[in-house]
Amino acid sequence: MALVRASIITIGDELLIGQVVDTNSAWIAQQLVDLGIEIKRRTAIGDDKDAIIDTLNKEIEAVQLVFLTGGLGPTSDDITKPALCAFFNVPLVVNEKIESHLRSLFERRNIPIFPANLSQAEVPDNCQILFNRQGTAPGMLFEKNGSIIISLPGVPHEMKGIMVDEVIPMLRKRFSNDAYMYRTIMTAGFGETAIAEKIKDIESTLPSHIRLAYLPAYRMVRLRLTGSGADKNILNEELKSFQDAIANRLHEMVVSLEDLTLEQIILNKLSNENQTIALAESCTGGYLGHRITQIPGASKCFLGSIVCYQYSAKELLLGVDTTVLKKQGAVCEEVAKQMAFGVRKSLKSNFGFGITGLLSSGGDDNKAPVGTVWMAVCDEAAVQTIKYVLPYDRIQNKEVAANMSLLFIWKFINHSL
Repeated sequence: MALVRASIITIGDELLIGQVVDTNSAWIAQQLVDLGIEIKRRTAIGDDKDAIIDTLNKEIEAVQLVFLTGGLGPTSDDITKPALCAFFNVPLVVNEKIESHLRSLFERRNIPIFPANLSQAEVPDNCQILFNRQGTAPGMLFEKNGSIIISLPGVPHEMKGIMVDEVIPMLRKRFSNDAYMYRTIMTAGFGETAIAEKIKDIESTLPSHIRLAYLPAYRMVRLRLTGSGADKNILNEELKSFQDAIANRLHEMVVSLEDLTLEQIILNKLSNENQTIALAESCTGGYLGHRITQIPGASKCFLGSIVCYQYSAKELLLGVDTTVLKKQGAVCEEVAKQMAFGVRKSLKSNFGFGITGLLSSGGDDNKAPVGTVWMAVCDEAAVQTIKYVLPYDRIQNKEVAANMSLLFIWKFINHSL
């Protein structure tokens, strides 16, 4: 089967001016790649009827699939449906199934329904409805000149619900004659250039039906092998062989051969071994705890995070020595140790972790250079510390510090430090 190409168009003035960050197109792209569909282009346009029509005309000449998200609300500035009617030269019609769903939804929520809400039941006459179980604006599917156009709401959870329930099964059935599979190698602590240099000879031997993508984050790189082929078993063996070869070459960098976050990997190991962890966070301000609690079931092994930003909080909540704080400041190895010991003792966990740092200027009485971060992790028998000096701005430093914290915790509990 010929390679299927897709284009993703996000609609909304708020996207163009940076008021809202577009996460929809990234998520849609990931789902399409999993189906073996190539992303040709991602485009953001404003709430402009002519811009929508012009962009659609351009994209259906280049790709077989066009996705639109946004502009499907009940207010006057949501003009995607009128633009689609003009594009296909069809009128809006009332869909009785959607109207019934809207009335039922508002009744269950015990809120009044207005004519503007009922307008959500009006759809272009030639569309196939993609039912929205999460909200009010339906998804819509159209076909023109051999291309499929799919219009989805801009609200992320509604868009994802329609994709999972309606769109992905349809695409898999319609376009997946070949087998499409992928394998992942999760790495941490090294940049993509260093990784590419170490595996360039392996990468050069990849056949044309297998591609390697580098997906970097702060101090982390996910390597993704994607392949297509007529025989699923043969393809699986090929991908496994290349995954093993790359993982063996990068062994000291590899944290997982599954497409999981570090926090998920840590929780899986702790859960399997019936162990627990507690955190003491200063410079990350609870961000580590936030990331861990994004994982369902985290409460089985994550006892909590104590956010101790000021000296007094470190002293009162964790028992950090006042003398050490006064002489060395909060950003030092000894304070990180005492934070790890203190939170482990306070929350009675198997592992304790402490992090203290100066992510930007203006704190800790200038006792530590800006960017300095100290971490400590301990169990009943041992403690390990590590220092980083991060070169970015405050927000980036926090993200990097969180990633390096999770990697440090993982290596400690995995006995690989």
